[in-house]
Amino acid sequence: MVQTYGVARENDVDVVGGVQGADESRALLGGASTTAKDVDKPDGRATLGSCISNLANTIMGTGMLTFPMAMASAGLIPGMVTCVLSGGVAAFGLYLLSLCAAKTKYRHASFHAVSQLTFPKAAVFFDAAIAIKCFGVSISYLIIIKGLMPNVVSSLYHVLTSPDVNPPAWMLQGSNWISIFMLLLVPLCFLRSLHSLRHTSYIALFAVAYLLAIVIVCYFWPIKNMPSPGEVRLIHFTPSFVSTFPVQVFAFTCAQNLFPIYNEIKSNTQKRMNIVIGGSIGAATLTYEVISIIGYLTFGSKVGANIIAMYPSTSLFIAFGQLAIVILVLFSYPLQVHPCRNCLDKVFHPDHVSHEVKHHVASADDDAEADDGEEDDHAHAEMSTLKHSVLTAGIILSGFVIAYFVDDLRLVLSFVGSTGSTTISFILPGLFYWKLSRNDPSARTTNFLSICLAVYGILIFIFCLGFNIYQVVNPPAVPAPH
Repeated sequence: MVQTYGVARENDVDVVGGVQGADESRALLGGASTTAKDVDKPDGRATLGSCISNLANTIMGTGMLTFPMAMASAGLIPGMVTCVLSGGVAAFGLYLLSLCAAKTKYRHASFHAVSQLTFPKAAVFFDAAIAIKCFGVSISYLIIIKGLMPNVVSSLYHVLTSPDVNPPAWMLQGSNWISIFMLLLVPLCFLRSLHSLRHTSYIALFAVAYLLAIVIVCYFWPIKNMPSPGEVRLIHFTPSFVSTFPVQVFAFTCAQNLFPIYNEIKSNTQKRMNIVIGGSIGAATLTYEVISIIGYLTFGSKVGANIIAMYPSTSLFIAFGQLAIVILVLFSYPLQVHPCRNCLDKVFHPDHVSHEVKHHVASADDDAEADDGEEDDHAHAEMSTLKHSVLTAGIILSGFVIAYFVDDLRLVLSFVGSTGSTTISFILPGLFYWKLSRNDPSARTTNFLSICLAVYGILIFIFCLGFNIYQVVNPPAVPAPH
């Protein structure tokens, strides 16, 4: 059902003949995003809680462990400001994508579908870029697990047994652990909906809460062998701010899963989508702020790139914290495979998009005819079991092989992550909304802000690309993007 862009309608009398009859601000107030014709169509099954947890789990990864160092590179006040700024910009990008999703057919939103309404010739390239980005991040998660598990096993083994007893050799091989964990990840990756992953997201968010507990408890009640803190300053910009600021920007990346959530959530009104966006970004921002502020106050200028590694792993409390990181990364892996699979489907079958999409946007009359007839949604036809299985198996197998034999993809991921995250989080949301609303006088303010978001994304894109090229010539030790 074609919807007047930017207007979350409460009933179908707000729009007559495709002409807008309400102000764009109603989208913020949360009117329903469907008309009477959509009432008979099947509703989504995902709850607000599962959508917020899945999106928050997509956001919060190992990048949050670097936030205290990012704060140390600029000082307490600038660090707090840049964190809130990065979260706010990311939330605005998600909000624009949710408005764009309302222009697609009923619960058939995706980057591909929106691209067909805006820049159809570039739709395949957008999907390819998103697929590569998600695939690269999924590989990085396996490599992180591969590198972390030997340390986790060693810490737990020494704490639970004796410091003089070493674990078996096979337990110190990271490649063995990713092989074991794949037995758990493979069934999760074959699930078709994000809603099915809600339970793993709950577990992952519990791991985040445990990490928060470590940071807070160790600040107020320091454990033995804690390193002496460095200097704490309110404002103190250092050269490392150049490398840590992009980490904060990319730490909020989750746009790849916004459309699936829009399609799956019960009653996908703009008000409920605003709650999902605000809840997930708000939870991530609060988490990042607590970790960065308390972590910086605990270690000062001496804080490292991994805040958990700063605590001595001589207690069970800290050892389980290292295990929590593994759990967090482990259950974030399927959330990257899901959008990667969907985008690859569009890349390999771009002919799914028919010329009918143009009529779908052209007028409300054409849309009414399409809705009265048989649905043949080009961009989101249900993936066949064979195609779903082949794509999923291909992603998992190729990612596993790369992660098994490669120990460091930092350079590649720094290029793919920075450019891909910038594109899907800032550039595309801004361009999509601008293209769909440029002739809408009631959306003039938001249209201008969408242009600003796209420009901001382009500047970040150029900055990160230039910085990564500089790293090739003069490689410093900087954390990989989220």
